[in-house]
Amino acid sequence: MQLSTMLRFKMAWAEAEGPDHEVVLSSRVRLARNLASAPFPSHSSAPALARVLARVFAAARAAESFEDAAYFEFDALDDTDRSFLVERHIASPALAENSVSRGLVVGAKESLSLMVNEEDHLRLASFRPGLDLKAAWELANSLDDDLEDKLDFAFGGELGYLTACPTNLGTGMRASCLIHLPALGLSGIGERVFAGLSRMGLALRGLHGEGTKVLGDLYQISNATALGRTEPEILAAVAKAVSQLADGERESRRALCCGSERWRLEDMVHRSAGILANARLLTFEEASHHLSLLRMGLSLGWNLPGSISAVNELLIMTQPAHLMMRAGKELAARERDRARAEMVREKLSGEAR
Repeated sequence: MQLSTMLRFKMAWAEAEGPDHEVVLSSRVRLARNLASAPFPSHSSAPALARVLARVFAAARAAESFEDAAYFEFDALDDTDRSFLVERHIASPALAENSVSRGLVVGAKESLSLMVNEEDHLRLASFRPGLDLKAAWELANSLDDDLEDKLDFAFGGELGYLTACPTNLGTGMRASCLIHLPALGLSGIGERVFAGLSRMGLALRGLHGEGTKVLGDLYQISNATALGRTEPEILAAVAKAVSQLADGERESRRALCCGSERWRLEDMVHRSAGILANARLLTFEEASHHLSLLRMGLSLGWNLPGSISAVNELLIMTQPAHLMMRAGKELAARERDRARAEMVREKLSGEAR
């Protein structure tokens, strides 16, 4: 599969469907695994990493879960290609920055992916739309079983799966959800709610994971550690917390729709809709902010241009590497801003017809 081909397909996890989809965009389960016969990537030579990459790619090609998958060797990709895969949430910024003897396998509809030689030898992940961690776990577990039959995973008795970072020891699992929380911020209670997550053993991150900015009021919520709890316990804890956050977000949205607060919210949302429908230049930060407010208004059933599905798609497609991939060339910042504004206008006006 050519990377440009991926532009023609909407990612399965970004569909406006699944439980609580008006607040929870997607669920992801990621498993960290290492080969017992090779040192961790950070302590490996380039030839050793190349041997791991070849072994893992061979195992993936023999795995039933990866039928019709695409295989990418990162040192054969340019900066735009690597950034494109990061923007689609199937590769990490760390993998893109350290590309030598690194690789990625992408399954059909991007519902499964496998990073090779990032922090660990294998980082396999599954994605589902909405709050559906159980289904995401079933996909990831099936792939894990496929690969474990073919590879010698490092396992340390009471420590469980051995990983480069101690927080991943044990199950090696990160269960996370991408959640849209604009009303919690507008109501002024977001910081207090977020502060309580760490006490529950959960981590709060930005759009592309650890160390990245929060854009468009999109947050990743995940378990902070993997040791000492079983997979079902981790899944249940994250699902419970995300469900509570979704309930709190919906309650805040309802509160903002009462009395004079409704005038303020309607003004903000309709201003954003007007900017998106008419702007000729949009930075990604601007687009994310206004698309966030538009998405909230659409979830409330207001008469606005577009749909939740269209907004989900635009939050991905308006990123810099996506715009350059679509144009088939490098674009300067101002050219990207112009192309972004044009894409948003076309998408929203097309949905309105």
